[in-house]
Parts: sequence; C-alpha cells; structure tokens
Amino acid sequence: MEELLREKIAEVARAFGGDNVEVELSYPDEKYGDFASNIALKLAASNDGDPRQIAADMTISLKQMLGDRIDSIEVAGPGFINFVLSDKALLEQMVAEPDQPLKGQIIVAEYSDPNPFKILHAGHLYTSIVGDVISNLLAAAGAEVYRVNYGGDVGLHVAKSIWAILKELDGEYPESLDNIPPMERGAWMSQMYVRGNSAFDEGVEEVVKEITDINARVYDIQNGDDHDSPLAKIYWMTRNWSYVSFDQFYSRLNIFFDRYYPESETAPIGLKIVQEQLDKGVFERSDGAIVFRGEKYGLHTRVFVNSKGLPTYEAKELGLAQVKQRDFNYNRSLVITGNEQKHYMEVVYKALEQFNPEIVKNTSHLTHGMVRLSGGKKMSSRLGNIITAEDVLIAAGEAASEVNDNNDDRVVLAAVKYSFLKQAMGADIVYDPKESVNILGNSGPYLQYAHARACSIMTKSGKEGYIGDIGRLTDGERKLVLKMSRLNATIEQASRELAPHILCSYLYELCQIFNQFYESNRVIGDDRERFRLHLVSMYADKLKSGLKLLGITAPDKL
Repeated sequence: MEELLREKIAEVARAFGGDNVEVELSYPDEKYGDFASNIALKLAASNDGDPRQIAADMTISLKQMLGDRIDSIEVAGPGFINFVLSDKALLEQMVAEPDQPLKGQIIVAEYSDPNPFKILHAGHLYTSIVGDVISNLLAAAGAEVYRVNYGGDVGLHVAKSIWAILKELDGEYPESLDNIPPMERGAWMSQMYVRGNSAFDEGVEEVVKEITDINARVYDIQNGDDHDSPLAKIYWMTRNWSYVSFDQFYSRLNIFFDRYYPESETAPIGLKIVQEQLDKGVFERSDGAIVFRGEKYGLHTRVFVNSKGLPTYEAKELGLAQVKQRDFNYNRSLVITGNEQKHYMEVVYKALEQFNPEIVKNTSHLTHGMVRLSGGKKMSSRLGNIITAEDVLIAAGEAASEVNDNNDDRVVLAAVKYSFLKQAMGADIVYDPKESVNILGNSGPYLQYAHARACSIMTKSGKEGYIGDIGRLTDGERKLVLKMSRLNATIEQASRELAPHILCSYLYELCQIFNQFYESNRVIGDDRERFRLHLVSMYADKLKSGLKLLGITAPDKL
C-alpha cells in the first residue's frame, strides 16, 4: 500500500510540475492519520505556490485514484496531506509480501574478525551479532549475501604468542602441548599472548630480536608449507586450537560464515600489489620500508611493507579487498570493525583508491564503539584486562538465574543479542546484565515471553482464526493491524540504513500495542473470537519473523 501511495502521489505531482520531486511518506501521530506526505510543500517551494492550495487540489485527484482503499484524505498544517487507509487496505497490507529492493545484488559482509592466538573479547561478540543481523536484513531485502570472516594467523601478535609458548614448553617441543587440557587451551593461549606482548613492550633487545626472528620464521612456515619442523608443528597445532574455539563460539550463537580468510592467504597477494604499485608511484620507500604518504590526502603515513620485507596489516588488507572481489564479484562490500580502526582503514582505502577506485566506491566501512559492562570498565586485549565474550554470556546467565530463575541458553542469548542490537551502532555499547534479562522491560526475553503468551492464547482457545465478514475494525483492532502492516516497511528501512535498532524498536512497540489490544479486546469467548484469533496468529508470526532476523529464537513456551 505504501508503494501504491507513492506511485499515485507521484502521478498527481507530475501534473503540478513535480517531475523530479521525490515522494516521501511518514507516519504521523495516529490522531492525524496513517500516512502523511509533504509533497505539496516541495511543489510549492519549486514554483512559489501556496502549499495548502496545492495540497487541496491534489487530494481531489488522489481520492478518485485510491477509491475504496482510503477512508479520508485531509490537508493539515502548512500543507501536509494526511491519509487514513480503509480497513480493507489495512488488512491487505498486513498480509502483503515484502518488497525486495535489493534483489539481484551481491553483497559481501565482513565482520567478527578474531585473530588466532588471542581470546575472543566482547567486541568480537558485538560485531559478530550485529554483522549477522545486518546480513539477515540485507538478505530479507532480496540481496544475495555472503558472510566472510578475516583474521591474523601470521604477524607480530602470532610471534609474541609463539615466543611465550616456547618459553612455557622450555623449547621447541610440540609433544609437550598434549599436556594442555582441551578445556583450558583457549585461556592458556590468551595468557601466552599477554606474556609475549608484555615481554616485547618491555623493549629488552634480546627478547625483541627473538620475537622478530620468530615472526619471520612463521612466514617461512606458511610460504614453505612446512608442517614437519618442531616450530611448524607448534604453530599449526595452536593455530588449530584457536579455530576450534572460534567454531564453538559461533555455533553457540547460531552464526555461520561462507568464507574465512586467514591473513596468510592475503599477505602474499597484498605484498605483490604493493610492490607493483611501488613502481607506479603509489607507494614509496622510507628507511628500508615501503609506505603510503597519506598527508597529501589529509591523512597520515602508514607502513605497508616493513624493513624486513614483510607485509603489514595494511598490505594484507589490500590483498583481502582483491580476493573478496575475485571470489564474489560483488556489487557492494561491507566491513564492520571497531572505531579504533577507522583512521587506519581510511589510509588503506585511500591507497587502494589510487589503483582500484571501483572497489573503494563499492565498499562501506561501518564502525562501532567498545563494549563495557555497566560498571564502565574498558578492555584491552594487549594488556590482558579484557572483558571476554564469555564474560558477557556468563554475566547474562547469572542475571537470568537471579532475576527470572531461568538461565535457558535461548533466553541468555536473546538477552545479550537484543541488548546489543537495540542500541544504535557507532557509540560505545553499555551492557547491563540485569536490564538485559528483565521480562518487564525492553529486552530480548520480554519479546520471547510476548511470543509465548500469544501462542498460549491460541492454544487455550483451540480454534482456528479467520477473517470472514467482520464489519468495521474496532479501535484496538485497527491500531494492531496498522502496526503489523508496517513490518515490511520497517525491515526495508533497517536494511537500507544498516540499522538493526530500527527493527528492535518496532518489535518492542508492536508488543506494547498488542498488550493494549488484548487488555481492551476480549478474544476467547467474544463474538469476534475467530477474527481476533487471526490477529493473534498474525501477530505471533510477525513477531517470530522479526526475532528471527535478529538471530533470536521465538519459543512457543518458556
């Protein structure tokens, strides 16, 4: 119905000289109508006309065009046109199939990006959840979405970890790794990274040299496909430990990826790109390294190949951009990271723009703040005082047990996911465990219980819902139908703006409107029971489909 309104308004606007005026619809306060348009104000601005008179003239044609789909069209304020849909049109819109404006597009979404040899922190949990939901929204809008993950299995952080592991094993003795219990390996690996990083930061010349040499040796292991030397066995075994822990983490969250890119794959490609573009003047040599001078673009200089001839993170990103385009031939690429990578990525993309502007044109870099527990503590994986992904899930479970006496994993995950998703992306994310599990507040568990309640009503009735000859909708019925009819438009907006919080707000408001409807409109035993059961069923279905997009289960009972 919204699309029909836009189409007819645009048709009438052309008669008033508005060939190129964009038609916008908004949702006014319910006492004014179901939809509002400012088209008359736009037309008046372009021809110095009277917006109220233009609006009044337009309503005559619009009433004829829209017929029984409209109850009333009124001019309001300085020239707004307010529309009240007929019950028939509302009910049709409630069951309409969603538009798919992105149909035919291929989109690659890159998110999560944990590094092997380091523990998953709360930021990884956040970006995994948000990236998954943004991908769901884009797919719902018709796009063919590929979800990819990228992480550093080579580089200085790996060398720091390996150095500490060798100290712990008292040498290159891979068989000693068998003594680390499987359940302790993730935490043990994190400790090794912290130990190696601290030692490197202390700046003792001998230690720095040892770690630097290990860094080169790890690249040699990758380049030579060495799986037999003692150091190679240690490297591959501990690297695999990280991937096993990642898989377990994603499985619990019910998140999947189509492709995982390790830096060892993109590093040689990025190195080759930098060397080729060095000859073309994009990069330049500096103290034995190869750099990109960003100052000429209002940015800063970054090293793409270090003095040892090894590619840095920047060069690997160039390689990643190329292989993603090669593998998926996408129309659009999304990269989701923390805010701390914003300026770093600006330099990478500016360098890439010099020789492959099309990739940069089709790439969007979305950033988010840090995740804090409600106490406000920051985290730093370099220092070891991090809030881990597991810390957040444990806190949610404990709060669910304390507040609701229910730490069902479905409830725990709903609490965490919704708490993250309802906040607009960009600023820091404050997570309050008790608030996140409150079934009386704006929370994931509240929405789950709302769905279970609707299922309970249908079960208790034992009858099938149907529309039939219902006459006019009551005020409560109409308000619920109107809200349900806006789900498709909400999903389209959330996918267009890459904003999951828009869908969260809608679902919370939908539940509140249903509660108002149920309090004032008897369902079981009423003359309109079958129709109202139909509304309850539609409400449950729409709530469930919305929760599914958020990666949250909708249990029939809790």
